[in-house]
Amino acid sequence: MATDTREVKHAVVREKIRSEIQGGTYRHGDRLPTETELCQRFHVSRPTVGRALSELQREGLVERIAGSGTYVQLPETSKDLGLLGLVIPSLGETEIFEPICGQMAEAAGKQGLTLLWGASGRGPSQQNGEEAKHLCHSYIEQDVKGVFFAPLEFDPNQERVNLDIVQLLNDAHIPMVLLDRDLHPFPYRSGYDLVGVNNYRAGYLLTQHLLRCGAQRVDFVMRSFSAPTVERRIAGYREALLQADIPYSPSWVHCGDPDDAGFVSALCNMDATGMICANDATAASLITTLDTLGKTVPEDVRVAGFDDVKYAKHLRSPLTTMRQPCRALGEIAMETMLNRISNPDVAPRHIQLECELIVRASCGATL
Repeated sequence: MATDTREVKHAVVREKIRSEIQGGTYRHGDRLPTETELCQRFHVSRPTVGRALSELQREGLVERIAGSGTYVQLPETSKDLGLLGLVIPSLGETEIFEPICGQMAEAAGKQGLTLLWGASGRGPSQQNGEEAKHLCHSYIEQDVKGVFFAPLEFDPNQERVNLDIVQLLNDAHIPMVLLDRDLHPFPYRSGYDLVGVNNYRAGYLLTQHLLRCGAQRVDFVMRSFSAPTVERRIAGYREALLQADIPYSPSWVHCGDPDDAGFVSALCNMDATGMICANDATAASLITTLDTLGKTVPEDVRVAGFDDVKYAKHLRSPLTTMRQPCRALGEIAMETMLNRISNPDVAPRHIQLECELIVRASCGATL
């Protein structure tokens, strides 16, 4: 997997410090630990810490003074503005939410609002869930006007944690807009606004594309405890197979770890000539493991994913994927929140935007 780990590490440092500032660990005017201390804490290099602090400075959260240190710089006027909060446990782990939230922050500023970024780190999912609940308590204390929430995934207790978070916000009478995914498994829907993509259609179109590229049998690969969005993608994948008169079998959907050579080796023995992965991260790991097993993409098996993350085009076999409209998602999410705050009694909306098929070498198409 050809991705720059520094990209991930600096984001982890940045999101953790931001979460601590917005959670009250550091107050306005407090001096942050030195860069050397932060390097030791996060086990990263000095340039990685410097990049994280520079980005926080551009956001206006800190001020770096040469020869003195880095200080928390929260505008006094922010207390007079409406505050909105983000609760996204995977914000420091996946890049797909960053451009979405960046657009939301820009839209919030145009409305005279402040968007508080909050995320848990790259620890165990259970730890991320507890940090998300702690962040909710912090937002309640700060009297935020609304919260954007992307429910926790990849955790056996995710349903309980997600419902605990929702209960906290409901008890505080804070409006909520769900991002990307619902609280309940497909085909059920919760009673909250949801802004995301049309995962059913994305799964359908990607499967249809692999079939057109010559795949005779297409399997689906996912990790355990994936978000409900994946079930919608599988529903679209299944429909595309049925419409192509291919006798779909539930055994073609595989749940496991794409980094596990044993799991992937078993997949290779199931006659699939195409594999759709629940997201690009899963696809990237699968391609790497296939390579270690002596299997080539797309010669032995065609592979595709979802999201179009930055490194997707830089993999050993550049990844065919479905690109999410991040800027539009951010803009519409903010519009939905403002409408919910202004009209608290309107029926909840489920807004689905279309993805764009990005064709690269991993699908075997002639480019």
